Amino acid sequence: MSAVDRRIQNLDTIAAVLPMERRDELAELLTDQDVETLRHLVNQGMGENTLRALTSDLAYLQAWSLAATGRSLPWPAPEALLLKFVAHHLWDAEKRLMDLDHGMPADVEQKLRIQGLLRSPGPHAPDTVRRRLATWSTLTKWRGLDGFFSSPALQSAIRLAVRATPRPRKRKSAKAVTGDILSRLLATCMTGNLSDIRDRAILMVTFASGGRRRSEIASLRVEQLQPEEAIQPDGSPPLLSLSIHLGRTKTSGADNDEVVYLSGRPVDALNTWLAASNIDKGSIFRAIDRWGNVSRRPLDPKAINDIVKQRAKLAGLNPEEFSAHGLRSGYLTEAANRGIPLSEAMEQSRHRSVQQASSYYNNAQRRSGRASRILD
Repeated sequence: MSAVDRRIQNLDTIAAVLPMERRDELAELLTDQDVETLRHLVNQGMGENTLRALTSDLAYLQAWSLAATGRSLPWPAPEALLLKFVAHHLWDAEKRLMDLDHGMPADVEQKLRIQGLLRSPGPHAPDTVRRRLATWSTLTKWRGLDGFFSSPALQSAIRLAVRATPRPRKRKSAKAVTGDILSRLLATCMTGNLSDIRDRAILMVTFASGGRRRSEIASLRVEQLQPEEAIQPDGSPPLLSLSIHLGRTKTSGADNDEVVYLSGRPVDALNTWLAASNIDKGSIFRAIDRWGNVSRRPLDPKAINDIVKQRAKLAGLNPEEFSAHGLRSGYLTEAANRGIPLSEAMEQSRHRSVQQASSYYNNAQRRSGRASRILD
């Protein structure tokens, strides 16, 4: 058995928490020690989202090291290699026009693009570079080694590079998916095919459950659903209701079980998908192949983002303006537009920061307030 085949086999043992559509690629990039480290972290109960992010960063670091030096990452990494990483990823776009040797070398960039690891032109976002360096540092410590991540030279290089690469801060989604936009997306899901039924359920459940994060929707399981007593609106038929037990989330404490509630149309859409796909246990939202077969594995979180963009395009909207995060910001914006108290909306969205959640409310109120209509 080759080293790559052995790593593929070992990665299969942690397939439940890693993006296994990239298994072969990861087996090529990672070393045996990398895979053993990941297996150890799975066994120690590291959160799925944290482990996915760590694996993605590690794969990128290994790919960059191979492209830039011809070797896998050394442990611990010398200070010179850390400085090279900063120089390759944080650079001045204007200086690059006059000096082609400034920034990431063309051959390194080309190798990373071929592997799909570099998509956007220009320097990296400073936060991305800091996060990958933090991952690198953490992995170094887990190996019981000391690194140079706190060295004055590295910290100074990062500060100077950030000053030279100003980047405007943008929201994760340029436009919030409010109720009117959501209706347009749902209008593209009106056929009886499985993809439409699934995507309709994804959009409605994500939005109505408080704008759940794409990772939470992708990992949602039937076992997390609990039927609740039907809601009885005045003068209307009863509405089906259920609770979603999110367990430990990004903002909850380790021992907290976050719970949100659905009623009415989102529950109907979810039940329709579960019935059409014959799913009665395990992952709720799964891939569908071109022959209409439903996969046994859950969708990757990135697929939730792709679905939002695809539905935006089908609705005649610019897909570049929307992302899965737009459903989260859109929920709070729509709640503000409908006059729902912030505290009530936060109970459903599970935001912990009043400042962050209230920013959507403030924007909605300013847009419709008297100050913005002074010349009406």
